[in-house]
Amino acid sequence: EVQRALDGKIYELIGKLHELGFESERFDRVGDFRKEVCIVPVSAKTGEGLPEVLAVLAGLAQRFLERELTVEVSGPARGTVLEVKEEVGLGTAIDVIIYDGTLARGDSFAVGGLDRVITSRVRGLFQPKPLDEIRDPQDKFIPVERVSAAAGVKVAAPGLEGAVAGGPVWAIRDESEAQELWREMQREMERVRVQADINGVVLKADALGSLEAIEGQLRERGIAIRRADIGDVSRRDVVETGTVAKSDPLLAAVLAFNVKVLPDAALEAEIQGIPIIQENVIYKLMETYEDWSKQKREEIRAKSLENFIRPGKFALKLGFVFRRSHPAIVGVDVLGGVIKPKYPVMRKDGRRVGIIREIQRERKTVPEAKLGDELAVSIEGAIVDRHIKEGDVLYVDIPRDHVIALKTELKDLLSGDELAVMDEIIA
Repeated sequence: EVQRALDGKIYELIGKLHELGFESERFDRVGDFRKEVCIVPVSAKTGEGLPEVLAVLAGLAQRFLERELTVEVSGPARGTVLEVKEEVGLGTAIDVIIYDGTLARGDSFAVGGLDRVITSRVRGLFQPKPLDEIRDPQDKFIPVERVSAAAGVKVAAPGLEGAVAGGPVWAIRDESEAQELWREMQREMERVRVQADINGVVLKADALGSLEAIEGQLRERGIAIRRADIGDVSRRDVVETGTVAKSDPLLAAVLAFNVKVLPDAALEAEIQGIPIIQENVIYKLMETYEDWSKQKREEIRAKSLENFIRPGKFALKLGFVFRRSHPAIVGVDVLGGVIKPKYPVMRKDGRRVGIIREIQRERKTVPEAKLGDELAVSIEGAIVDRHIKEGDVLYVDIPRDHVIALKTELKDLLSGDELAVMDEIIA
């Protein structure tokens, strides 16, 4: 059954790819890799299929990219910053992928920062042991004198505090090369960084790549972006979000991907009631924001319900007339819906008889009454035995525009007995 289900999904994919002009097949059934796209089934939950993906990629690269895939190991190093972090005994260091050339201890280099290009000199190069991973080594790094493309290396050097993950690293001979890198960095950041005077979320991320990826996710969902930048969440980010909250509370959130929240930002967020959504997985960040947005939307709708006169129905109890007029005070049973002070009330024939002035239970004023409540109600404008009588059933006299709103966009916020009473009122 599982095999049939899997085959069904694969052939759905094959059909879709065929519609787009690509011939494809499951990787173990491919006859000619030059003519067919191979599909490798993978489980994100168990990891099953990942070895096959790696094997296929390696095989295709060795077979078809021998001539096209070249790496230049001579000349000045070119690379990309993976991560910037504090290392015990080294200070601020950068994890770098060198994709071209050679970098040696003592070389001058430039690395992109947020506001300027950083130039420094390599104080130390460190590589993980074979088969270890540069971002999370199980053992200490091995110091090396030089490293050539393509390789990962940790670079220790003075003044790297402002380096940006995702930015370029160049070995340089003079200042002009550093300025060339800065111009390239500016072009890249101008493409990715966002600063707009519109209502939208504020996004902070740890690297240019993750910033660009999250921006794409937000735009696919139609979510506007007011500010997107690299670095920790600052007080300025929260203040900008507070400005958005005044006009569009559904976008008044700070999204923080794999970055810290500075203390003054956390304090400002607490004062203004601004949510800071922190995650280190992109899809989780999006899910958490969407859950918050949905909950916030429901809160806003529920609050808007307070501005509407809601349906209610109550009966005047026999023998419980405490005052006949100015205002009339009577004991009632609430038969459905909600009654509140300032609600207009009418008889079954639709004639308005007055306005609820006050509601009391055991001589204490209450803000509202619901189905099943027994209490005393004062009605301004009504006279017992002239406008109303013991045993009468009265209804809240809802304005027509309120009925339309309650029957459409706010219908799901009303209880079942409120909806039933509203249908009686309409009738």
